[in-house]
Amino acid sequence: MSEFDLIRRFFTRPTPGALLGVGDDAALLRVSEGNVLAVSTDMLVSGTHFFPDADPFLLGHKTLAVNLSDLAAMGAAPRWATLAIALPSADEAWLERFSAGFFALAQQHRVELVGGDTTRGALNLCVTIFGEVPPRLALRRSGAQAGDGIWVSGQLGDAALALAHLQGRITLNETELAACALRLHQPQPRVALGLALRGIASSAIDISDGLLGDLGHILEASQVGAEILFDSIPTGASFPRRRESISIKLLDSRLRGNDGDEELLLQRCILSGGDDYELCFTAPAARNAEIERIATQLGLPLTRIGKIVAGRGCIVHDAQGHPIHIEADGYDHFR
Repeated sequence: MSEFDLIRRFFTRPTPGALLGVGDDAALLRVSEGNVLAVSTDMLVSGTHFFPDADPFLLGHKTLAVNLSDLAAMGAAPRWATLAIALPSADEAWLERFSAGFFALAQQHRVELVGGDTTRGALNLCVTIFGEVPPRLALRRSGAQAGDGIWVSGQLGDAALALAHLQGRITLNETELAACALRLHQPQPRVALGLALRGIASSAIDISDGLLGDLGHILEASQVGAEILFDSIPTGASFPRRRESISIKLLDSRLRGNDGDEELLLQRCILSGGDDYELCFTAPAARNAEIERIATQLGLPLTRIGKIVAGRGCIVHDAQGHPIHIEADGYDHFR
């Protein structure tokens, strides 16, 4: 099977929303009147972002999902995508499953694949996604103000917990692993939430590299600080039993960096674990009722976990109001 046969068979679909899609030197796209383009690119590399034996259907889903999550954080409506893919070989069964997972999510969000590239090499997946948003309604990182509430969607930590299990750092039972693995391998981008938050949220970001690291980008861009209540952070069903055993007092300098301590590992999953792909956003207190209505309309939990304050940095408090000493950095490929 040639490169062009591969493209025609697995990655060519009708593109009625584009002037010209797959098959020429470039796609031709027309932005709707009153909107600007929101463009984002994410790369997934075998051995870094996913295990080499990952289910290709779920991998196809996640390859697009992580990009949709970026558009959600901007309040942008998804329209088009390109896919560049390096493959060790033209495995037809693998390609059938991968493209099925990719296009299932694309159809759900009305995304058209309008171009890309294929080559032989170590498995590497790169999507560039294009969305539309009215310029004045685009959600940015730079709008948070002192007094704003800090909110997150869904639950945090499950994906990191699944990864910790797969890496042998913690043991989950079969039920827990199934729930957590679903969050790791098949994240749900919060596109509808991003659209609903237009004109309501003062800033937003998707949680891909960990809550504190990503919130830190908002704080830096907005030049503000934050206070978070640890016990307010929503977690999945695999956490409550374990969270009862977490002792904040154990988080002293002797334990930092010791992944063998389960209590510290659990806190890291919640505060700095990656792959959540939920939204973290800020909003004035006057918008609380609207946010609660959005949560009801979407059937999606939205939880206020803290507030924006004057100053710099983020302080996480325990239930008694004492600061928790933790490493705030998110995932960094070059550290």
